[in-house]
Amino acid sequence: MRLVLPKWFDLHAHFRQGPGMARYLADHRAMGCAGVLAMPNTKPPVATLSGPPSDRVWSIESYRADLLAAGADAFEQVIVPLYLTRETTAATIAEGAGSGLLRACKYYPPHGTTNAEHGVPMAEWIGGGVFRAMEDHGIVLCVHGEQHGLAGPGYFDREQSAESRFYTETMPRLLEAHPRLRVVCEHITTATAARFVASAPATVGATITPQHLLYTVGHLVQGLKYHLYCLPLVKFEADRAALREAVLAPGQTKFFAGTDSAPHTTKATECGCAAGCYTGGCAPQLYAMAFEAAGADLRSETGRAAFERFLCANGPAFHGFPASSGSFTLVREPSTTAPIPSDEGLVVPLPHGMGLTLDWSLAAHDS
Repeated sequence: MRLVLPKWFDLHAHFRQGPGMARYLADHRAMGCAGVLAMPNTKPPVATLSGPPSDRVWSIESYRADLLAAGADAFEQVIVPLYLTRETTAATIAEGAGSGLLRACKYYPPHGTTNAEHGVPMAEWIGGGVFRAMEDHGIVLCVHGEQHGLAGPGYFDREQSAESRFYTETMPRLLEAHPRLRVVCEHITTATAARFVASAPATVGATITPQHLLYTVGHLVQGLKYHLYCLPLVKFEADRAALREAVLAPGQTKFFAGTDSAPHTTKATECGCAAGCYTGGCAPQLYAMAFEAAGADLRSETGRAAFERFLCANGPAFHGFPASSGSFTLVREPSTTAPIPSDEGLVVPLPHGMGLTLDWSLAAHDS
């Protein structure tokens, strides 16, 4: 079976900094990706609009220039969100929107994931001038949707998690205070989040990663497969089933691809485990496997249409740019991945770390 699809957009990916960027971007180009939204939780963070990088902060302008120089100039779209910090003001939003540099902002719960120590609790943003300016200027808010400051069973339990608490307690207040704000609920993992997004206004969408469609927490803890460790954590079977139902819903327009692909040369450390799964080079194959596992027949018009909407169409439509006119091809033939050497060490793709042979391969066709 061959699927010739429009090139797709990864609307949540990490490319880090330094010489490794070129390889990570090349892996994205090789898998038929037409554009990316590149996360700003670099060291230091991308928290200003313009100007040269410094030891304290990078700008959208400078990080975007580095991405383009490393190979992102081949993409149709490159979006670098502004990392929301205590220095972000309504004037920053207005200036960025006017210059064209600013298309999205990123909310991190403080210390909630990799390099999130500069984040500000969501309660301090709701009702404030920054979000009102984003509403006025059509800037997208990309949300890492986990409640701040929880521990133990409040953070992760069968009945609730930091994510379910966020979508139950915080997101309703956000939408009530800012009804015109366009919000992407990033890498959702729970049935609670899936139901919230599905019932929310058209101004709310969500990305879902391949790992959250494929795996549950049981896969993570059985053998402690730390290459599957990411934040938010993979959840329970009922959550995975809800995510699968959401992406397969007839005609759905709210859910789209965002891999959260994150290269780490050291996953297991003395103080814990680095959060993030590297899916560069293999994300469409993993998504195809996830859709089939969810019951989609990719040979059928209905199954293919659902897959294409999720992978290629919904994301561009939500962010307001055209779908790609280029194409790439998936072939239902087994393939494998291998560790990627870098100056800092080996980056292990998720399938390799999980001992997984992919059911799909990328064909050479690329136009």
